[in-house]
Amino acid sequence: MRMAALVLCLVAFAAAIFIGARQARNNADARRAAPLSLAQVSKPAVGAAPPLAALRRRRNALEDGDRKAFEAQVRALRGHPIVVNMWGSWCDPCRRELPLFQRQALKRGARVAFLGVNVTDDRDNAVKLLTSVPAPYPSFADPRSNIATGLYRARVFPTTAFYDARGKLTRHQGEFANEAKLSDAIERYALR
Repeated sequence: MRMAALVLCLVAFAAAIFIGARQARNNADARRAAPLSLAQVSKPAVGAAPPLAALRRRRNALEDGDRKAFEAQVRALRGHPIVVNMWGSWCDPCRRELPLFQRQALKRGARVAFLGVNVTDDRDNAVKLLTSVPAPYPSFADPRSNIATGLYRARVFPTTAFYDARGKLTRHQGEFANEAKLSDAIERYALR
C-alpha cells in the first residue's frame, strides 16, 4: 500500500513538472514577440479590398458603440474572412498575444479582416495598452461584455472568433502560444 502511494506521488510529481515546463515554454514563446510600433502597424494593406483597406485606416482606434454597432461591422465585412480578438488590459495572456495579432494582421490584412473587442476594461487602461501595443485594426469597447459573452459566449480570455468567407463561426478560447499557432488557426478556421 505504501509503495503504491509512493509510486502515485512520484507519477503526479513528474506530471506536474512536465506540465509546468510545457506552460513555461508556451509563455516564453508568447513573450518573445515584441510589440510593433505605431509606424510599423500604419502601413497600408496593399491590394486590399475597400472594406479591408478601410479597417486599416481605422487602426488602433478604440471605438465606442454597442453590440449592434459591432454586428453591423461584421455584416459589412460579409464575404471576407474575419478574425475577432477579444482582449483586456487586465488580462496577462491577452497582453502577451497582442503582438501576435499585430503581425498576422499586417501579413494578412489584404485578405483577412481583423477586429478587436476590448472587454470590461477601464478605457484609460485600454488606451494605454493600445499606445504600447498599437493594433493595425480597430477595437470596439465592450464595457459590459455584451459582445464577448453575449454574442460569442466567451468564458475565458483571451477568446478569438474566426469567420470564414461564408460566415461560418469558430471560437477559440485561451491564449495562442506563438505566431505559428495563431497563423495555423487563421488558415484552418478563417481561410478554409
